[in-house]
Amino acid sequence: MYEFDAEFVAKTEAMRAAGVNPYPNGMQPTHVSSALHKRFLGVDDPATDPTSLDVAVGGRVMFRNRMGKAMFLRVQDRGEAVVIGTDAEGQPIVRDGIIQVYARQEEIGVEAFEQLKALDIGDFVFARGHLMRTKTGELSVQAHQAQLAGKILNTFPDRFHGVADVELRSRQRYVDLFMNGDTRDTFRTRSRVVRFVRDFFEARDFLEVETPMMQTIPGGATARPFVTHHNALDMPLYLRVAPELFLKRLLVGGLERVFEINRNFRNEGISVKHNPEFTMLEFYQAWATYEDLIELTQDLLVGLVHKLKGENLTVEFAGKSINFTPPFRRADMDELIAETLSVPRESLRDPAFCEAWWRAHHTVAHDQKLPTTWGRWWEILFGEHVEHTLINPTFVTGFPAEISPLARRNDADPTRVDRFEMIVAGWELANAFSELNDPVDQAARFQAQVDARDSGDDEAMHFDADYIRALTYGMPPAAGQGIGIDRLVMLLTGRTSIREVILFPTLRPERAQATGE
Repeated sequence: MYEFDAEFVAKTEAMRAAGVNPYPNGMQPTHVSSALHKRFLGVDDPATDPTSLDVAVGGRVMFRNRMGKAMFLRVQDRGEAVVIGTDAEGQPIVRDGIIQVYARQEEIGVEAFEQLKALDIGDFVFARGHLMRTKTGELSVQAHQAQLAGKILNTFPDRFHGVADVELRSRQRYVDLFMNGDTRDTFRTRSRVVRFVRDFFEARDFLEVETPMMQTIPGGATARPFVTHHNALDMPLYLRVAPELFLKRLLVGGLERVFEINRNFRNEGISVKHNPEFTMLEFYQAWATYEDLIELTQDLLVGLVHKLKGENLTVEFAGKSINFTPPFRRADMDELIAETLSVPRESLRDPAFCEAWWRAHHTVAHDQKLPTTWGRWWEILFGEHVEHTLINPTFVTGFPAEISPLARRNDADPTRVDRFEMIVAGWELANAFSELNDPVDQAARFQAQVDARDSGDDEAMHFDADYIRALTYGMPPAAGQGIGIDRLVMLLTGRTSIREVILFPTLRPERAQATGE
């Protein structure tokens, strides 16, 4: 049961008893605040425009000033921030989803005015009237009709300081959104990012598709899945860790260019960069190589930054200036490791050399298992010492085959694969490769993953026999890529926690958190 605030409930019941419906319906705003501010920007007397004579607005009361038989209400709707002028010091004056309503008793009537006097901050109101400017120049709706549209039953937060607590903002996003303009801007930006991505790929003849979120075999990435059970079929199902294997089945079927903006689920740790449920863009292009995707990815990111930031292709993030001016740097994995560690590049092919370097620079527990192959050593050395140093966009290439079970081997050096990761601000933002379309090689790599799983690796892949069967029908040469939408939005909005770009991130239940259960 939810325990309501007794004082608010009593006020609502008193309104009902007086014949006032605290939750009426059927009101239709005609305008949004931002559209009105833009339309009448610089117009001293809105009454000179016939469109200003019948305006209806609705929203949440964020401020109220009563003056005898008149009052001003500042009402917040879905409108975006608009600069309406500058103050005496030359600083911009911004109205972020706010329109002012001016209500006088003689115009709206005594009964309606008394109802407005009883409003609480946070209530929803509806008002109809004509536009005017106050003596201070504030665009306002001078109401001839005004009424309560929805009653608040909770104490409104401190409107002067907003909601700053990160835990509260993540848990009660609805409060965060109406209290913090920056939060609203973040999620508007997220929407624009997704829209840009869709437009970008559709303009290049890609088809947007949907693949299963519940799968009989979790595949497409090395990650621990969530497991559920289908009662009617009496079988386990897995929430997808990646859509890759289904998207590549579509290449087999002849859909040569496909993309999906998908929700993935991984039963792993939570951090500022990781949420168990997250959003990825994955796309696959037949007759392309990973080299083609390097160019495409650069075009995508440069175009997106230009769309959001303008001509200046610099993004500020976590105290760092990230320059998206093309061309982006490109370097092999071992080249970057050798450069960072100041060791000979050719020595990194020797697992004994890598282990000796590690022991000389790290404390190693007696029972700690260390890699035995150079490919696994590269993975560790890069993750520990290189990745966080790459601030500007960098295409990292030349990955070992043993840590890339779905990528095509390089023709000149089969111990490596045709793959790149894009690192920005020390984070992996994208992963791409020329696809492995040899069913025999793919089956062998699946089996190696199964062997690793049998040896205790919970994140290793399962053997997907149907995918192998699909490959036996032939898959054209292709390349594919995944880009983390959440991380991309973090970079573009300056948010340093993934919680701040997911509307409802995964959190521990409040009761369990309070009791320590």
